[in-house]
Amino acid sequence: MSAIKPHPEGTLLRIHVQPKARRTELAGSHGEALKIRVAAPALEGRANRALLEFLAQTLDLKKADLELLSGERSREKTVLIRGVSPEEVSRRLDLR
Repeated sequence: MSAIKPHPEGTLLRIHVQPKARRTELAGSHGEALKIRVAAPALEGRANRALLEFLAQTLDLKKADLELLSGERSREKTVLIRGVSPEEVSRRLDLR
């Protein structure tokens, strides 16, 4: 999946976020990105925080291992996942 790319520090993950969803969950793909629904609204960074919390929990990482690189005010986001290979991210997200 081209939503997951290698990075010198780990992995880049392209994400399309759908805020204010019924529940927070992985929802397949959206073009060249992974689609994630988050229950939090897109107000005051709540959806971004919910996204990073969901990814940390799903990937079994600390929130400090994740960084929102771009898309703070957009549905299209890029997240850096430090210390984990693209193959391992794909496995942990069950994207095989």
